[in-house]
Amino acid sequence: MKTKIIVVVGPTAVGKTALGIDLAQQYNGEIISGDSQQVYRQLDIGTAKATKEEQSLAPHHLIDVRDVTEGYSAYDFVAEATRLMEEIKERGKLPIIVGGTGLYIQSLLEGYHLGGQVTHEEVLAYRKELDTLSDEVLFGKIAELGIEIPQINRRRAMRQLELAQFDQNLENQEPPYEALVIGLSDERVVLYERINQRVDQMMEAGLLVEANWLYETHPTAQASLGIGYKEFFPYFEGKINLEAAVEKVKQNTRRFAKRQLTWFRNRMQVAFDLVSKEGVKDQIFQRVTEFLGETS
Repeated sequence: MKTKIIVVVGPTAVGKTALGIDLAQQYNGEIISGDSQQVYRQLDIGTAKATKEEQSLAPHHLIDVRDVTEGYSAYDFVAEATRLMEEIKERGKLPIIVGGTGLYIQSLLEGYHLGGQVTHEEVLAYRKELDTLSDEVLFGKIAELGIEIPQINRRRAMRQLELAQFDQNLENQEPPYEALVIGLSDERVVLYERINQRVDQMMEAGLLVEANWLYETHPTAQASLGIGYKEFFPYFEGKINLEAAVEKVKQNTRRFAKRQLTWFRNRMQVAFDLVSKEGVKDQIFQRVTEFLGETS
């Protein structure tokens, strides 16, 4: 029997962290972060990590596991998350994945592992290239490779082309778990306002100091490419004013949220719950209870 896991996904600032903690407390779970930036030590504010107080409410994993000078990939995430899920299961607890990095979550759930020599950026670039192709051209490439795909669609075709492109660096494997994926979203105007408010709160909490430390010490590190940091570099160089830098963080975060929603809808066919809808939390808990086979 496959291990049952809960996965909470959605755009930034939508409330994934809070729901993950609530689920962990209700269902005796432990949380594994599915965020590509929260792995880095010393980058707390801009990555919107669960606070120490929040982390004390439920065990959290894959937070603060890399120095900012180190790289981190989907391969690393899949390997480490898989190990952690087994350990959590052995403790008699429920693994709960919480995060918004679509490639990481998809790689974990669909059972293919990216080899250590393939970067996140390389896969994204190739997928963007495939996205520009019509169905006819895309399916034609599949035919050229002599691959037969039952009930072919764009998603399946692109996955097979990725496997072919990256050769042995991608391995299809049947994942040893059964996942209930919970998608969180909200009306666009509400979500964007939450994002703007969060950035303002980050500034009050010391985001500028955190970004300046990264700029002064490791400006070329992979971690420095994250939203919430790179936008301040032109300010530190005297090219723009602080107001413009903050507005750029908000703009890029809103755009990122849109890309996250697109990824989860198109790549993973996630159905979303609107967090501001009355009674939505109770509905989610009911689904989890039924999925786990518990008595409500």
